[in-house]
Amino acid sequence: MKMETVYLRPEDESITLTAYIADTIPDMKIGRRPAMLVIPGGAYSNVAARENDPIARIFSAAGFQAFVLRYSVGEKALFPRPLVEASRAIVHIRENAEAYNVDPERVFVVGFSAGGHLAASTATLWHEDYAKASPDMPYGLNRPTGAILSYPVITSGPYAHRGSFNRILGTTEPTQEQNLAYSLEHHVDEKTAPVYIWHTAEDKGVPVQNTLLFGAALAKHKIPFEMRIFPRGPHGLARSDEETEKIGCVSYPEVQQWLTEAIEWTKKV
Repeated sequence: MKMETVYLRPEDESITLTAYIADTIPDMKIGRRPAMLVIPGGAYSNVAARENDPIARIFSAAGFQAFVLRYSVGEKALFPRPLVEASRAIVHIRENAEAYNVDPERVFVVGFSAGGHLAASTATLWHEDYAKASPDMPYGLNRPTGAILSYPVITSGPYAHRGSFNRILGTTEPTQEQNLAYSLEHHVDEKTAPVYIWHTAEDKGVPVQNTLLFGAALAKHKIPFEMRIFPRGPHGLARSDEETEKIGCVSYPEVQQWLTEAIEWTKKV
C-alpha cells in the first residue's frame, strides 16, 4: 500500500486528503476498485483519531481505495466551507480515478458523528451552488454514489448536537432560518444519494432521533436506505473493536456488525 497527501486548499495546509492506495498486481485482473472517502467526527471542533486511519485501513482491506479527509474545524468550520472541501475531495478522486485505480461510478463516503453530518450533507446538498468544488464543476461530479452514516449529527431541532451546529453556523443563538439551512432531514429530496445509517439507542452524545428523523425523510422521498439501531453502546464507537479500545473507547462486539453490513450494502448500490 502506498499513501499520498493532497492539499485541498493551497492556502491552508491543514485541509488534506490522504489516500491509502492498494498496490496494483499486474498478473491479477482485479479491475478498478470502489473508493471510500472517510470523514471523521469531532463536533466540528477537531478530527477524531479513532475515526480516520483505523477506518481507512478496514475499508482498504475490504477492497476499497480509501481516502481520509481532514476538513475545516473550530473557527474555520463555518458552513459551507467544510462541505466545499468534501466536494473537492470527491471531485479529486473522480478526476484522478485512473491514477488511483478507482471506479469513478463507485465513490462512497462514510462519516461519523459531525463527520456524519458532513457526509450526509454531501448526499443531500451536493447540487446546491454553494456546495460546488469550483464554479465550473460538471453537474453531479461531487455527488457520492452512496453515504454510510455512523451515529450522525443530522437535526438542528430538539435533538440537536448543539455544539456542532453552533460551530457551522458561527453563533450560539442561531435564527430559525439558520438552523433549518443545514438541518438535513429538511433537505432530503429525489436527488439524495442512497444511504446506510446506524446508531445506538443508548447514545447520549448525539441522540438516536437524529438517525430516525433522517430515515423518515429518506422513506418519505423513496430514497433507498438501510438502517440499523443497536440497543447498547455509547456515542463514538467507531470500529467498536480492540483497535478502538487502544485509543480509549469501549467496544461492543455486536456493534461491529455495522462494518460488514455497510460493506455488503455498497455492493447493492
